[in-house]
Amino acid sequence: MTAGQAVSLRRVRVEGELGSPASTFARDVRKGLLAATKYLPPRYLYDALGSALYDAITLLPEYYLTRAETEILQVHAGEILEALPNAEIVELGPGSGAKTRILIEAALRRQAIVRYHPIDISEAALRSLAERLAFEYDRLVVTAHAGDYRRVLLERSPRAQAPTLVLFLGSSIGNYEREEAVTLLRGIGGALHAEDALLLGTDLKKNARQLERAYNDSLGVTAAFNRNVLARINRELGGEFDLSTFRFVVAYDEERGCVDSFQESRVEQRVHIAALDMHVPFSAGERILTESSYKFDDASIDRLAHACGMCVTAVWNDAEERFRLSILRPASG
Repeated sequence: MTAGQAVSLRRVRVEGELGSPASTFARDVRKGLLAATKYLPPRYLYDALGSALYDAITLLPEYYLTRAETEILQVHAGEILEALPNAEIVELGPGSGAKTRILIEAALRRQAIVRYHPIDISEAALRSLAERLAFEYDRLVVTAHAGDYRRVLLERSPRAQAPTLVLFLGSSIGNYEREEAVTLLRGIGGALHAEDALLLGTDLKKNARQLERAYNDSLGVTAAFNRNVLARINRELGGEFDLSTFRFVVAYDEERGCVDSFQESRVEQRVHIAALDMHVPFSAGERILTESSYKFDDASIDRLAHACGMCVTAVWNDAEERFRLSILRPASG
């Protein structure tokens, strides 16, 4: 370790997960595969291999979301931060931190010290991110919180010194059903003070072909990313999924405004999962829902904010109006 790395580590603290991630994974797999309509929570797509595959997805020509959101941040980071001078930054699900760096650099141009609080389910990934960022930016102080961010917010809220800007980027809110999204955002809103704000990323509604291509690229990278959740069950829980007997299916439901992703069994079969002491039956054509990605428009963003006790005070779109960043603040009164 170099002297510079040692100094940077003094500006890093990682608070650990509440409970065992392995036991949580096992519990959620059991629950999802025993449901009448089988599903697996999308957060389990993002183990080390899944995260690497997702990073590759963001480079694909079909996957516009990351490029569109990055464009907004590059053009408007200064405007976003103007409303919150000397803000601390809390981020839900930072991933690789590529987009976060844009805001951190903009904040460092405006204030002497930036305090950053990332929250994510993987302690190892968080620690790596926190240490990299602290080494790269000598005026950045990082307190990372490992755990499911819904639980972290509810049970041990990383309340920063006001004002606070909470980042929920990547249209991650679209992975939640409406009631879940409202519950999560209401929890965030309840932790905000009047001078705080939430920066929310939302993918906008568009034609079905463009959406389905974004989630089912021609190279098959998204299919591999999605199928990795079955491979993860094999690796971590002693599952016996034969990946060749499942195919990746994507469908856009225009009425719900949602892209749904599935693993579909090609044959009738039973899959043993040793750690759960269970056999999971599949009929030919039966699907496991692995991810739902809701899309938004002006009205649905406003409704969501209102339902959570917040209001939209500013919005920014990319040049092609594919993606939106919105500032949400606690509603007065």
